Amino acid sequence: MTTQGSGPTTPEPAEHFARVEDGFERLWTPHRMAYIEGEKPSDDAGTGCPFCAAPGKSDAEGLVVHRGEHCYVVLNLFPYNPGHLLVCPYRHVSLYVDLTDEETTEFTALTKQAVRALEAASGPHGFNLGMNQGAVAGAGVAAHLHQHVVPRWSGDSNFLPIIGQTKALPVLLEDTRSRLVAAWPTA
Repeated sequence: MTTQGSGPTTPEPAEHFARVEDGFERLWTPHRMAYIEGEKPSDDAGTGCPFCAAPGKSDAEGLVVHRGEHCYVVLNLFPYNPGHLLVCPYRHVSLYVDLTDEETTEFTALTKQAVRALEAASGPHGFNLGMNQGAVAGAGVAAHLHQHVVPRWSGDSNFLPIIGQTKALPVLLEDTRSRLVAAWPTA
């Protein structure tokens, strides 16, 4: 926006923008800048891999929702929708077929529990469940297997992800994690 006077056009000071009513609502998602700017996690096991690092943090700091013996459930730091969960083995393994039988059993059980917790916490109308194995298949962290559990609601898609490469998330990650922990099935 510029102001016009008797002289040349000059830029309007930024502090005036916040006071101008223009009919638009602003969606501020500064946490997504790391993803947008291309900061990619390392595929190396240990602290370089976000799925190896998360279990070593407190549940709140690591966004861990539930811990099992062989696998755990964590909120996606860059969610498609509020409550987007990831089921991960503790072991740094890249392919589903490389899980042990015990890991596979718990991986499946935790996926079912994640769906139940999301149903209790936020009542979605449906779910997307899936794994992307390998970078060519869309895996952001290809070296550490993880399954997406994405809650979906009727009408939750709009133009923002397509045109603006932005996703509107109406709930903070910390609040979502607290709700899911409280709703996690006990059996």
